[in-house]
Amino acid sequence: MAHVVTVPPEPFVGMGGALRVVALPAAQDNLVWVVECTATGQAAVVDGPDAGAALAWIDARGLTLVAVLNTHTHGDHVGVNRDLERRGLLEGLRVIGPAAAAVDVPGITEPVDEGDTVTFGALTATVIRTDGHLHGHVCYRFGDVLFCGDTLFTGGCGFVFDGTPAQMSDSLARLVSLPADTRVCCAHEYTQDNLRFAWTVEPGNAALAARIQQVWAARGRGETVVPSTIGEERATNPFVRLDSPELIARIRVAMPDSRLDTRTEVFAAVRGLKNAGLHRAVPEGALPLGGA
Repeated sequence: MAHVVTVPPEPFVGMGGALRVVALPAAQDNLVWVVECTATGQAAVVDGPDAGAALAWIDARGLTLVAVLNTHTHGDHVGVNRDLERRGLLEGLRVIGPAAAAVDVPGITEPVDEGDTVTFGALTATVIRTDGHLHGHVCYRFGDVLFCGDTLFTGGCGFVFDGTPAQMSDSLARLVSLPADTRVCCAHEYTQDNLRFAWTVEPGNAALAARIQQVWAARGRGETVVPSTIGEERATNPFVRLDSPELIARIRVAMPDSRLDTRTEVFAAVRGLKNAGLHRAVPEGALPLGGA
């Protein structure tokens, strides 16, 4: 099946040029991240269903793969570990992953948890534990670049599988408290579906309308709109805009039996409404596409 991204994204730099990052499409909508230390040529792969695209990128640029970073243990994130193992390449690599789920991270050598640091080459990342999507889920923050797996998506968030709405809401709140210019490098290109839903609960949000126009134009060209920024998410992502009066009013109408007295209750209702999938019936003509 063809990937939803047909135009390969260009790399970008972070940490004042010390870090080079590229998103590589894999499977149908996964994004495999390759993180390069520009001072040493060492590279790490963050998550992914397989290793093919990352190995090709690393080889073509003469980099040295030294580490795999896993955010959580779903198969489309630790599949890269299994693929490297099949190729005989996992042994000798540093495999960094969530300590709370270490038993399910193939080849793990460095279990990490909240507040730990990860260093390779001249780069250092801080580990942020973000329970909610899956037990032990961690994110890696390299200065102004955040690798957030399936916790925070562009315009949305991951399903709440074995966590609780309170955990997920808290994890998202912690992530969006990071500086506004922090790049949000999530693991999937789900942006259009997420923003279509966002429009159903906050159609008075001018920043959301502008973002929808930009995203539809870019996706129409086959480009990915990942990464976004923390600032964009604060302004347009319904799962972190839990104090929005318009959003609460819309949720109250759509889910009249829901309690909406706390942020956790609002989050649970928003997540439940998106899970229902009714937003997918919203026609393009109902979106603020303008000349996009």
